[in-house]
Amino acid sequence: MAQPTAILRQEHEAITRMLEAAELTAEKLERNEAVRTEWLDGMSEFFSLFLDQCHHGKEEELFFPALAKKGMPVDGGPIGVMLHEHDEGRALAQRLRELAQAYGKGEQEAGTKWAATAREYARLLHDHILKENNVLFPMAEGMLSPAEGEALAAQFEQMEEEKMGKGTHERLHVRMAEIVKGVSEGAARR
Repeated sequence: MAQPTAILRQEHEAITRMLEAAELTAEKLERNEAVRTEWLDGMSEFFSLFLDQCHHGKEEELFFPALAKKGMPVDGGPIGVMLHEHDEGRALAQRLRELAQAYGKGEQEAGTKWAATAREYARLLHDHILKENNVLFPMAEGMLSPAEGEALAAQFEQMEEEKMGKGTHERLHVRMAEIVKGVSEGAARR
């Protein structure tokens, strides 16, 4: 079975793909090009369900507590930094949802605001992912035994089904691929 850091790194790859699609969409909106509102809605759903509920849920409810139990400090340590950045990301994701709705209702200035917010969100998450992949995860790999890692990975799988429902993860990956392809090909239609 995969180790928890391998699972989280794989999820980071999917998150990065969607962030890149958001950045391409921001470029289009900054040039006053129309973008499909279903892309914005799909990105919001992905960031809410996959990134926050699934990925951050695994970290906050299972991974970070396991590290804290092994002696990693929460306050003032890497876990505290990650938790703070999760909260910052949630606020930005909520703003993206609100702006996507406004853009869908024809509010043109919402597109420009969505672009600026998406860029801020992408910067935050790209930096966050680098810190986790290059600092936190190597520390965790040195703290967790292989058996503890396997148990945590099994808990990840169970949590994913309980929180998101069977098949949601796969559905979101399919939707992500559609959005990434659509954005990169530049098909526009509101």
